[in-house]
Amino acid sequence: MPFSVTGMRYENLTALPWSDYELLDSGDNMKLERFGEIIVARPETQALWGKLKPGLWDSAHAEFAFRDKKGAWTTKKAVPESWPVSWKDTKALARLTGFKHTGIFPEQAPNWEWSAEQISKLEKPQVLNLFGYTGIASVVAAQAGAFVTHVDASRQSLDWAHENARLSGVSEESIRWILDDALAFAKREARRGAKYEGIILDPPAFGRGAKGEVWKIEEDLPKLLEALKEIFSDKPGSFFLINGYAAGYAPRAFAQAVESVFGAVGGECGELFIQESSSERVVPAGIYVRFVR
Repeated sequence: MPFSVTGMRYENLTALPWSDYELLDSGDNMKLERFGEIIVARPETQALWGKLKPGLWDSAHAEFAFRDKKGAWTTKKAVPESWPVSWKDTKALARLTGFKHTGIFPEQAPNWEWSAEQISKLEKPQVLNLFGYTGIASVVAAQAGAFVTHVDASRQSLDWAHENARLSGVSEESIRWILDDALAFAKREARRGAKYEGIILDPPAFGRGAKGEVWKIEEDLPKLLEALKEIFSDKPGSFFLINGYAAGYAPRAFAQAVESVFGAVGGECGELFIQESSSERVVPAGIYVRFVR
């Protein structure tokens, strides 16, 4: 049952299976997932329980494991360098990366749906996606009718996101691609007097900007929120969404950080879960805070 956290409703969001994604099983500090036609097994520190379907794990095309503090994929069946995965009308390329992920983050499905709903209520809104990575949130926003500014400090990630936009049929005029440090860009936009009706961000715990700038969430998130306050539109219906995963913070920490800058904004915060396709069990997969003016 939702309850109040500093003026925000506390509500957990659960991503359910869809045609191109399933969390098939989890346990023993691992999770087994299907992305399109490819099944992968990956480490999952949250999965402290036992596996429900041990025999199913033999179906994995690839498994990621850490050895001598280094992680790597072991392929058991042929896996393409990249392969398409769809969510509704959005298409993206999945890949086996050295960071154990595939470029698809299924726990975000409830937030993709929410942002598309907010955009549909606005007239061609300007949406900013910081730490945009593989760009699924940017593609969803553009398909919903927004003009998107997608910012990431990695050229490789930016190219991947651009590929996903082309694969989804998004026009070149709908997304502006920016290779830059998120904080530096937000501060520049504030000086320019830019305004955005939608702001989406998924800050890492630690990172480096395009010019080697160091990002530490405990030091730089408050600065970034202050800059974003300057460029966040006062227009009714404008929306703000922040996600967190690797930093290990509780939803309340993010909620209070947002409200310390933006004031009492209402909205909601909570955990993000992914539900197994054949049970009621869920894997915790991050936190979020979101609100609408």
